[in-house]
Amino acid sequence: MTSSAVAVDLVAAMRAGGLCLAVAESLTGGSLCSAVVAVPGASTVLRGGVTAYDTRVKTTVLGVEPALVAEHGVVSVPVAVAMARGAATLLGADVGVATTGVAGPGPSDGVPAGTVALAVVARRRVRVRRVLLAGSRALVRDAAVDLALALALTAVADGCVGASRTGTIGGNIAGA
Repeated sequence: MTSSAVAVDLVAAMRAGGLCLAVAESLTGGSLCSAVVAVPGASTVLRGGVTAYDTRVKTTVLGVEPALVAEHGVVSVPVAVAMARGAATLLGADVGVATTGVAGPGPSDGVPAGTVALAVVARRRVRVRRVLLAGSRALVRDAAVDLALALALTAVADGCVGASRTGTIGGNIAGA
């Protein structure tokens, strides 16, 4: 399934569930939010996005704790979770999705090019994925968008977010 098809399905699933989405991006630099915005009707579910390319933006705007960055590094699952949670909180959304990683061409702070950490957060529930992708900078960034959309769609489709903002979260996601 193409990223545009997954984005269409994600918007439809979120609309059907009465849910709102917030996006926090680092390595994808706005491409994830752009993929959602490309879907007609996205304005009914997308609250907005934060492109937090610099670590200071992650900490000051999204509220990622500097100690978390110091302990795990910016390209880590814990930082991706904090970014997703921060975006959802900042923008008042039910679901936050985040991308962080190293697109390349070389490593960054000892992290190999192609390393990607993704997170989807819905209140206290979390889905994460960490992958090592091969290919050019553009291919890594495009694949990260595809994977983030798929992770978000799976979380929403599995019912892990609940049907309303006042309802409980169900599904089979580990608590954060």
